[in-house]
Amino acid sequence: MLIWFTDWLMHWIPGFRVFHYLTFRIILATLTSLTLSLLIGPWMIHRLDRLGVGQVIRTLGPEQHQRKRGTPTMGGTLILLATLLATLLWANPENRYVALALATLFIFGLIGGIDDYLKLARHSSRGLRARDKFLIQGLAALAIVIALDLTDRNPLARTLLIPFVKHADVPLGTAGFILLGWLVIVGTSNAVNLTDGLDGLAIMPTVLVAGALSVFAYVTGNFKFATYLEIAYLPHVGALAVFCASLMGAGVGFLWFNTYPAQVFMGDVGALALGAALGIVALSVRQELVLVLMGGLFVIETLSVIIQVASFKLTGQRVFRMAPLHHHFELKGWAEPKVIVRFWIISLMLVLLGLATLKVR
Repeated sequence: MLIWFTDWLMHWIPGFRVFHYLTFRIILATLTSLTLSLLIGPWMIHRLDRLGVGQVIRTLGPEQHQRKRGTPTMGGTLILLATLLATLLWANPENRYVALALATLFIFGLIGGIDDYLKLARHSSRGLRARDKFLIQGLAALAIVIALDLTDRNPLARTLLIPFVKHADVPLGTAGFILLGWLVIVGTSNAVNLTDGLDGLAIMPTVLVAGALSVFAYVTGNFKFATYLEIAYLPHVGALAVFCASLMGAGVGFLWFNTYPAQVFMGDVGALALGAALGIVALSVRQELVLVLMGGLFVIETLSVIIQVASFKLTGQRVFRMAPLHHHFELKGWAEPKVIVRFWIISLMLVLLGLATLKVR
């Protein structure tokens, strides 16, 4: 919203023209959300602790996790709040991509918040029934993707772009795009949620992917860069770079309190929202396949759960000592910080590979 104010001021003071540079606002959005997270964080953690919003640990998890029982949860609210304020300050909220990204973040945050509330109310690790939760997520994702399709009439918006290959694209049509979008948003939302099992494990890869998507949004929305890199040019999508930067700064600020040993947990209110937000941005900039690559850690964690469940039901045998995969390595004797940092390194490598697709074609 400040862009409207600086619009008026630059007529009187030319120096305010700097606020119209997208790169400058990306930096300011990052710093704003990071600062807000660091300032609000201690107060929010104290309030959550006073309200008794403590984490419920499932009894089937690793034994060493039982000591985390009672740690304040639903800290993802901090990320959502900082992201909202920073985005509203430094992006144009009338931009359809920004408005839809914020709507996605908070709709899925609400779903996660209801799930967290039910866990706390029941003093159980089970919140919404899996079937009900999936149904609500599915309906929300469907509405969001249809809204994106209806507001974006660019033919490229319904095309699947193939990374690492020049001029390779697959026309999807409206039905194909809606199906793909539904899978991306629901899949990414649940994948981040499954990864959120150790202190700081999910938030750092989310920050890395958000930062990379900010680069994709910037170049995709810039005609000169898009032409030079031979990627799709989508007008106005560059504003999503500010949203991604806000998400990145808020995530780093949250990591200050969520790093091992965590003072607060993200909860489903954060994990479901962050995953869905990454999904809608990837859809908007037409980089769904690159998201799969950059978010490979989330994919691996999800696949480990699918493989474990399928193997046990079909053969009665488990492939991993415990799923998701991070618990497998814990039970093999890796210390929690070692699992976290090594998974971060893997995530960084995958994000760099994803960024390489901008030039390697």
